[in-house]
Amino acid sequence: MTTSIELEPTAAAEIAGDRIGVLRAFADDLGRRGEELGLIGPLEPPRLWTRHLLNSAVLAPLLVSGARVADIGTGGGMPGLVLAIVRPDVRFLLIEPMERRCAWLTEQIERLGLENAEVRRGRAEEFHDAFEVDQITARAVTALRKLIPLTAPLLRDGGEMLFLKGASVQEEIEAAAKALRKHRVTDVAVEELGIGQLDETTRVFRAKIVRHG
Repeated sequence: MTTSIELEPTAAAEIAGDRIGVLRAFADDLGRRGEELGLIGPLEPPRLWTRHLLNSAVLAPLLVSGARVADIGTGGGMPGLVLAIVRPDVRFLLIEPMERRCAWLTEQIERLGLENAEVRRGRAEEFHDAFEVDQITARAVTALRKLIPLTAPLLRDGGEMLFLKGASVQEEIEAAAKALRKHRVTDVAVEELGIGQLDETTRVFRAKIVRHG
């Protein structure tokens, strides 16, 4: 029995703009094959758009045009691949340790004709000396006290963290106080995205790395 995929919400076209056709193509394939491939759970197809795709896509306005962005633990494509779809003016490195998920991401990049994304197989800490990026994103990876040390070394001086978080984000920030100090994380804020567009808004932990000055 195939679980029905959520109908596209009216806000989708507004959020994705002229990239909505590409996002629809991705949604269709993820909805049909995602559970079988172990990318999403059996409860996810009926809430695929609202909980996953648009929850990720509303982050797009916070990305800087021309920036190089690393997405940690991209998995089935959230948020990195979704953001690569709606922001073709931004370059993405999709960091994912699991081989089958990397294969899925690579397949989607080719199928959707995305020229601004590439997959790097591995964990974030394996790339600490490999490159630096302007911004870094993550969704449902780990608590901030663990996520900060994993991601801070990947950012250039002045680079920005944009992490999708749940209702307990303030508690996570308090628990991460030591890591925030150690890695010189400043300008910490929590922003709520999707107000007036989504029934369930998206919370984003937003902060910068300042190593000098």
